[in-house]
Amino acid sequence: MSQSRVVMVKTRGAFSTDGMLDAKRVQAMLQRGIGLLGEHGRWQDTLGAYFRSRDIIGLKINTIGGKAISTRPELAESFARLLTAGGFPADNIVIWDRTNRELREAGYSLRMNRAGLKVYGTNSRGVGYGSRLVAHRNVGSLFSAIQERIVTASVSLAILKDHGMAGVTAGMKNYFGAIHNPNKYHDNHCDPFVAEVFETPLIRDKHRLSIIDALRVQYHRGPAYHARWAEPAQTLIFSTDPVAADFTGWRLIEQLRAGAGLPTLEEEARYPDYILTAARMGLGRARSKDIRLIVEEI
Repeated sequence: MSQSRVVMVKTRGAFSTDGMLDAKRVQAMLQRGIGLLGEHGRWQDTLGAYFRSRDIIGLKINTIGGKAISTRPELAESFARLLTAGGFPADNIVIWDRTNRELREAGYSLRMNRAGLKVYGTNSRGVGYGSRLVAHRNVGSLFSAIQERIVTASVSLAILKDHGMAGVTAGMKNYFGAIHNPNKYHDNHCDPFVAEVFETPLIRDKHRLSIIDALRVQYHRGPAYHARWAEPAQTLIFSTDPVAADFTGWRLIEQLRAGAGLPTLEEEARYPDYILTAARMGLGRARSKDIRLIVEEI
């Protein structure tokens, strides 16, 4: 059985002294990470293998944490530019999350224009949630119309954070922002609910890529921002295997916790079981021996 490929691209100096992110450095990280995921090392070829020319590509970001600890606009917009440079029309790219308020508070400018890149929330006028309850295993939810009927291909562009109930929030749990009732699915460390939401055809069949924003990682007391436990790891994680991507992010959080003298998530009774459940369900791999990890610094 072949291994799942996960790429970690690290850098130095991504943040300026005033805390701003260097967009050119982020663009270089994206190009290298996407390239390393493919067989030939060219990011253009890799994107061409993931997306069709007529796809409406949704970049599902996470902005619930406010400006300090959300998917950064420089990252999402840089990836959108990479897609357009790769031949995918800006008209067919949507950066989105739950609400316009959260998007604005995270630093995004809303764009609902007919032409060009779109940036908007599910609560925008004329969008909302679908009227059909999607029932799957133990979950039953209405899905954002963006995920249900607008986009044909999806990227989880998630922020990596410690989570008080789930243990870890990353690429798969990011899709909790695509359903109307995520509060129902936080019992038992969100297990098996994260995996089951991801397994619904509206997500699994459209998901193409996980890019995890580990530029600054909240490794303790998350998911809210606490500067004391927010590490500028200056890292991006890439994989087409959503489970392997989250597993790698989980390992990074554990490393940061150990470096700060904190107990493991298991010792704090916050083990992210849902990641292992997702692997057992066949959604991806969650063992180091089943993952080919490629680490590069630029």
